[in-house]
Amino acid sequence: MDKFIVNIIHRPEMVPEYAEKVTGHGKEEDIGREALLTESLDIFKTQQAIAHKNGLKTTIQMTYASLFNDEAVALAKEDHEKYGDEIALSLLGLPCEEFREKYKTKDFCIWMFSMEDKKSIVDDVFGKFYDKFGFYPESTGSYYMDADLTNYIKEKYPSVKCAVATCWEEGPKAYHTCNNSWYTLFDGGPWNPWIPSKQNTHAPAANESEDSGIVAIPHLSRDLIACYDGNGSNFGTHPQNVLRGMIYDSKTWEYPYLYNLIDQYRSLEKYNNGYSYNMMFVGPGWMNKMGRWEAPYELLLKSYEDGCAYYGELKKEGKLVDMTMAEFADYYREKKTYTEPECALWRDILYGSDKQLFWYCDPYMRACVNMEQGGAIVDLRPYASKLYWPVGIGTKHVQDASYPFLIQEKYRAGYFTHYAGEGTIRSAKLTYNGEEVDLALCRTTASFSQEGDERIVTLKPVDIEFYDLTVKLQTKVIFKEGEGTIRIEREILSMSNPNAKVELNEYMVACYGTTEYPEDMNGIKLTASSDDLTKEIIYEYKCREEIVDGGKNTEAVIDAIDTKVSLYTDSNDGVSYIREGYAFSPMFTLGLKKNIKEGEVCKSWLKLEKAN
Repeated sequence: MDKFIVNIIHRPEMVPEYAEKVTGHGKEEDIGREALLTESLDIFKTQQAIAHKNGLKTTIQMTYASLFNDEAVALAKEDHEKYGDEIALSLLGLPCEEFREKYKTKDFCIWMFSMEDKKSIVDDVFGKFYDKFGFYPESTGSYYMDADLTNYIKEKYPSVKCAVATCWEEGPKAYHTCNNSWYTLFDGGPWNPWIPSKQNTHAPAANESEDSGIVAIPHLSRDLIACYDGNGSNFGTHPQNVLRGMIYDSKTWEYPYLYNLIDQYRSLEKYNNGYSYNMMFVGPGWMNKMGRWEAPYELLLKSYEDGCAYYGELKKEGKLVDMTMAEFADYYREKKTYTEPECALWRDILYGSDKQLFWYCDPYMRACVNMEQGGAIVDLRPYASKLYWPVGIGTKHVQDASYPFLIQEKYRAGYFTHYAGEGTIRSAKLTYNGEEVDLALCRTTASFSQEGDERIVTLKPVDIEFYDLTVKLQTKVIFKEGEGTIRIEREILSMSNPNAKVELNEYMVACYGTTEYPEDMNGIKLTASSDDLTKEIIYEYKCREEIVDGGKNTEAVIDAIDTKVSLYTDSNDGVSYIREGYAFSPMFTLGLKKNIKEGEVCKSWLKLEKAN
């Protein structure tokens, strides 16, 4: 039976983010202010009542601050007994007088602390939870949980089986729209539940030995186009995200986009063997009596009531199952295998265009295929490397927890670039009589199918017009489960001159990084080879190129992110080539060229592996 599952998570955050300054009306900061604590608890009660009114159970993630409040503890116990809510523990909501007095800091993001402090804080919070409830929690979470933190929690508190572990695309885009003040950088993770590896939270485990022991869920279910193109905090199934994005009718206070977004998540069961998922993770700061996001309290309240009512109606109709986090972790373990991918053929529901993206995530990669750019790959994260990336004070990455990319069109331009240089992309070019057309300029749409262990994205054919030749070409992008490969098939369906031949240039322009700013490319090893010849370039920004006749394989080894990427074919009647970038355009290019004719299918593979 197909299942659409929802996790509704509330946290009695006694000192909500944003709220102290609003509640204090310009007074000197006082996070123990009675009005703040009272209002926060009242909002938590309201949120709980709204969920229960609609027949929905919740996961109550107790914050550190709430553990010092007897009423909050009593409310959690009461709702657990009455409604079956799970009592869990959040690593958000650390700030309170007791915490600041002990740790002498205003830091509140658990992943940013030193490892020594992480352990101390976890033991404090888990110990306090046990004192109040007599057991350890089965679920926890934060905006992000790094691998070292997760491994420590699982080792010390083995009851934990589920955690909120990342925000999807909470990176530079969100940072910039928060006036360069929101130092939470963790792009590059899954958008839907996964089993994190012990090595890196973002990279799913490929087998039992890599399994961190928990099921991870995202912090909010995001719009996989709008969030990728812009600030994710405006485009999620948390109703107040939609208000912050101003995606509602200011006169009627209606927000069809919210329901369309939930419904698109429901539709993902078509691509994931009958399973789909959604979540809301809500703290009281969103429903402040003074209003938030240019919206009055009355609208904040209405949006949450309407959102829960929609889930409640779906449940009554037998179209939704509400689960606690711990229940979901058990279900996910039964439902999914390690190598089973998460897939989403996502369409634009915000602007009503025909734009489609296909997202694919498994233990070897996260990839995005853009039909607006002819099926080009515009985002690629090499999970195969399981890159160890310590985060927090005392590491090389105090704030930046993102998983590095090889291709990222938003931070490295993609096809559409300045007058000089190149952007990162995996696409193809057709050349005829000196004219060149990049498929990235050919907008199309796609359909999804599954055959055995292959997920197939079939693009609608495109017509490519040269001066005296028209070519109808179809592309298929095929992901094979458990291999770390993407196979691309190009077929020439017809030509206005059946005897003509065109040159097909399959290429990948790539680099590595987590932000817009370039990294040091020195030392990257590029090779192009045939069955009996190999040519090599060690990257030095010298703009060199090597070509191998009869070449079948190209590869790049990027030691900085422990990654090897290959672009290869099974044909030896073309050429392979490699190209080094230069300081103004610090990329590298892997490519394969061959001549093709009408009726011919050309296959190429992109493969990701751990370098060492």
